[in-house]
Amino acid sequence: MAKMMIERGRRILRSPAALSRAALKGFPQVMPGVMICITIALATTFIADYYGGPTLLYALLFGMALHFLSEEGRCVAGIEFTARVILRIGVALLGVRITLEQVVSLGGGPIVMAVAGVVLTILAGALLARLLGLHRDLGLLTGGAVAICGASAALALSAVMPREANSERNTILTVVGVTTLSTAAMVLYPLIVGVLGLTDQQAGVFLGATIHDVAQVVGAGYMISEGAGDVATFVKLMRVAMLVPVVMCFMFLFRQAQARERKGGLPRLPGFLVVFVMLVILNSTGAIPASLADGMTDLSRWCLVTAIAALGIKTSFQKLAVVGWRPVILMVAETAFLLVLVLAFILAGGVSL
Repeated sequence: MAKMMIERGRRILRSPAALSRAALKGFPQVMPGVMICITIALATTFIADYYGGPTLLYALLFGMALHFLSEEGRCVAGIEFTARVILRIGVALLGVRITLEQVVSLGGGPIVMAVAGVVLTILAGALLARLLGLHRDLGLLTGGAVAICGASAALALSAVMPREANSERNTILTVVGVTTLSTAAMVLYPLIVGVLGLTDQQAGVFLGATIHDVAQVVGAGYMISEGAGDVATFVKLMRVAMLVPVVMCFMFLFRQAQARERKGGLPRLPGFLVVFVMLVILNSTGAIPASLADGMTDLSRWCLVTAIAALGIKTSFQKLAVVGWRPVILMVAETAFLLVLVLAFILAGGVSL
């Protein structure tokens, strides 16, 4: 059966017409959920335009009110599609808003901060797990998810870690935990920015270097300002780019188990990250006309609002209640560690005013 599915997949990839037919065949399954998310995006944009307030936060809260749609029914596939595919399209298109000149103006500090934050948070996760009486592997997994890119990192890292009785449970726990904490951070961290009086550049580095998932980083950044959102997106994608070297380090650490169990090549850089970088380069050279850049920016904004709505629908704070207190404390402590580390860097002058 597996061989038949693989061969069918190869035939589809070889035939553009077959690929188009496959996409159209799956369209009816995702349409209901996508339309729900688009409806939320339209409603929240209308409210924000006429009554003020952050559109992305409205979309998140409206989505959370409809969480029951993500449990079962016709909307599930479309909600998942929106939270993954449409989100990545929106993030990739943000590249037309950024130039290499803006990147250079940040200096080397944010790059050092992003790399140091990833390494130190993973090590802190292993240490904290030991202090809490948990297995070291859970500390490495949760530390990597918090440090890099949330749920995506958790899935990639778990694929190269040894399989044991609780491996699947630990992966699910980590995905639920970092997603929930990232959603909470999206709401709370902009408040910290206001209390500390950070500049847009400092706020962007802070949010991009601390919030777990890409979607919530984008949402929190653009709640503050366009400048903060641009910087936050760039810093966050630097962390995402750390996924491949970290996975390779995990493969070396667990090389014996990996040799027995892993059946695939090294993970590749996410496609949306590659497109983002290409658009930044093209935009820096002036190859993208202003009218086209404006259109892509608008499309990106709609994609992100729609994806945030889907993220809200998927959010369930109750799910953390069934996993016990020690793993939850572990992920909260890792999140707090990264928060304090980045704030210390910024307040010490690591980011220019």
